[in-house]
Amino acid sequence: MPGQTGVGDRGYQKHDLFDSLQDEGKSFVIRIKANTSKTCLKKNEVNPDSIVFYDAEVLLGKPQNNNQTKRSVRLVGYRVDGVDYWIATDRRDLTSEQIAKIYKLRWDIEKFFAWWKRHLRVYHLIARSKYGLMVQILAGLITYLLLAIYCHKNHGEPVSIKRVRQLRIQIQNELRDSGSSTDSFFFKEQKRYQSHARS
Repeated sequence: MPGQTGVGDRGYQKHDLFDSLQDEGKSFVIRIKANTSKTCLKKNEVNPDSIVFYDAEVLLGKPQNNNQTKRSVRLVGYRVDGVDYWIATDRRDLTSEQIAKIYKLRWDIEKFFAWWKRHLRVYHLIARSKYGLMVQILAGLITYLLLAIYCHKNHGEPVSIKRVRQLRIQIQNELRDSGSSTDSFFFKEQKRYQSHARS
C-alpha cells in the first residue's frame, strides 16, 4: 500500500517477487542470502565510519540461471557484531543507514513478540487491524504489570510461570466456591485458549 514498506527475512527472497513488487509500486526491505549473485550497475558512496560497507544499484541472480531480476534493486550491505547483512530494497529515497535501521527494527519487533509469548503465553493474535492489535498488546501489557505488582507485593519476586499458575488455580477455586455463573464461561474460555495454544 502507498506509504507502507514491507520488511522480510531471507525466506522472502524471490527475484521475480522483487520485479512484481516494483511493477505494482509496493516498497520492500528484504534481507537476501550473502552468496546471491549480483551485477553491479552503479555504486553509491558510503561513509567509511558507518556500519554500511556496500550500497549499489544491482541486478540479482544470473541470466544463464534464468533467475536474474529484470528491474534493478538497491542493495545495501552492513555489518553488526561480525555478521554481514545484505538488504534488497526499492527505497532509493532513504540513506543506507536508514535502510539498515529499518531491517534492524524488524528484529526488535521479533524480540518483543518472543518476550510476549514467553511471559504472557499469548500464541495467537486475535485481531489483525491496527487498532485491534494495539488493544490486544495493551491488554497484555496491563495484565503483565498487574501480575508484576501481585508477585512483588505478595511474594517479593518477579513474575514467574509458577506464580501465574498458582494465581490461576486460586481464581478457579474461588469461582468454584462462589458458584458464580461465570464459572462455566471461564472454563470454556480456558479450554478454547489451550486448544489454540496447541495448534
